[in-house]
Formats: sequence, C-alpha cells, structure tokens
Amino acid sequence: MQLENVQVEIREQVGWITLNRPQSLNALCAALVSDIGRALEALEADDDVAVIVLTGSEKAFAAGADIKEMKDKTFQQVLAENFITDGWERVTDCRKPVIAAVAGYALGGGCELAMMCDFIIAADNARFGQPEVTIGTIPGAGGSQRLTRLVGKSKAMDMCLSGRMMDAEEAERAGLVSRVVPLASLQDEVHGIAKSIASYSRPVVSLAKQAVNAALETTLSEGVRSERRMFYSTFALEDQKEGMAAFAEKRKPDYRNR
Repeated sequence: MQLENVQVEIREQVGWITLNRPQSLNALCAALVSDIGRALEALEADDDVAVIVLTGSEKAFAAGADIKEMKDKTFQQVLAENFITDGWERVTDCRKPVIAAVAGYALGGGCELAMMCDFIIAADNARFGQPEVTIGTIPGAGGSQRLTRLVGKSKAMDMCLSGRMMDAEEAERAGLVSRVVPLASLQDEVHGIAKSIASYSRPVVSLAKQAVNAALETTLSEGVRSERRMFYSTFALEDQKEGMAAFAEKRKPDYRNR
C-alpha cells in the first residue's frame, strides 16, 4: 500500500512498517500517526501476516511529537480536539504481535510509541527519553505511565524530571528493552525473532500476548486466574494437540492456526 509517511512491506509472514519522515527525524505529526493506523489496519486484516514490526531509520525511530504542529495550541483547543488521543493508541489495540525495532533516537512521543509495542529490540545506538520537561510540558501519550511500569518509579522520575536520555545498554538493564543488537544487524535480528514467533500457532501466540498484558492491568491473583482460564482454553485447539504430539514424537509440529 502507498502511504505518504510510512513504508509498508511484507516479508515471510512479517509485516514491516517503517516511519518515513526523514526531514524531521520521524517526528510524530497527525498525518504520520494516521498512516501508522492505516498500515496496522491493513496488516491486521492480511492473513499472510503473523507478526508486525514497527521501525524507523538508523538515525531515529522517532525523535518525538511534532512540536511545530502543537506549539501554538491553547488549552481549550487540545481539550476540544482530544489531542494526542484519537488514533495515537492504535498500536495497543493490535491483536497480532507488534515488535518495535529501535535505532537512534526514541524520544518523547517516539519513546511512548515504542513502549506501546509488545516489546522493543534496540540497536546499540538507540537512545530513549521523555524530555518533555525541557520544553515546558510533560509526557502526554502514556510516557509517565508505561515507563514507570517498565523501569520503576525511581528511574522514571529521573528521566521525566531531568529530561535525560537512556542509552541502549541501560535500557536493557532497566527492563525497557528486551535485547540490544548491533545496529548493522538490527533488521536481520528482528526479522529472525518475528519469523520464529510467526512459526507458532497464531491463536496460542494471541493468548500468550493477552496473558502477559493482563499482568499489567490486574492484581496477581486475578492475573493468575485469567492465565489459567486461557491455558485451559488452549486444550480446545488442534494446535495444542499437534504441538504436544510433536514433542512426544520428537518431530517438528505442523501448526494449522486452529
């Protein structure tokens, strides 16, 4: 599909969405956010796609929200427009796994967008931050909330109050990213991870995603009860029977996604 601000490609059951506003380091304007949503809709509806990757350039995943677009807005305007709300959380509604492949800057809205994905693979040149305090405002797309849940209060306070950036190594130690890989091999590494996920039963992967997400939204006891119900439900799937039979028979499973 042809979109102005993103490039979309499908390779081996993996749908790639590449942010493409190089003149502004992929700053998140309304048009770019809309294009991300349209790309996600198309890839979610495509049965040939099992996993989605969201990425940017080697220099920047996304360097923040587009300040030029918002600097002159008034309180009344942002309230009336429901600013940074409509369409901005579309990634979180995606039922297929979404991996953020981050190189370079992921700041402000860019860091928030990466955190909306299911997990982040970072290149060794990645830099994360919520520097909104340096321009007279605070995170507005979930930065203070998701960052705190991922790295804890102390580090989130440090970043949101000082505006400092966190490098890839620190981000991995803190739990913000799952892995750090060399910049030159970022796409190959992420594609390999995505292909591995795509090789498993899609309904089972979907349930696993739901179970992990439930851990952030519920108490431990309710989360365990929810997990147990989803675990039981896998026993209604042909893929569960095939997966366990293949393990017992020491062969590769042939999943049919049902």
